[in-house]
Amino acid sequence: MSLFGKVEAEVEIKAPASKFHEVYSKRLPEVPKLSPNFLKSVDLIEGQWGEEGSVMCWYFIFDGKAVMSKEVLEAIDDKNNSVTFKVIGGLLMELYKSFKFIVQATPKGEGSLVRWTLVYEKLNVDVPDPNLMLQFAIDLTKDIDAHLTKG
Repeated sequence: MSLFGKVEAEVEIKAPASKFHEVYSKRLPEVPKLSPNFLKSVDLIEGQWGEEGSVMCWYFIFDGKAVMSKEVLEAIDDKNNSVTFKVIGGLLMELYKSFKFIVQATPKGEGSLVRWTLVYEKLNVDVPDPNLMLQFAIDLTKDIDAHLTKG
């Protein structure tokens, strides 16, 4: 069994791809307001909001517990509406040697298709694939979409 892995999921949303991408690339401090059911807060630790290399701590409820994830905004691709976050501390580093979130929004009709890709290396073979975290990302996406598209 390999320690390296990747899980992916897609979800259709009503918001345009550019609007959803803007949330994860330029409006990061607003994300907890757009999804208060999932995210409690986000703090900028280093750098500037929306800049590659900036470091932030996300505070959220996961599997019924209050947890934290310290992440570097590794890459922003405005052309392809993609953002990559590299986890460097917190909950996921207890189970994984490395962990990245890649979120990409692609135009589809009047809305978009959001693809989450989680790329990771487990600390050992007993660590489960991060399917619960993938579902969390999908649920978070739906919650943000509801706030972006409410009339």
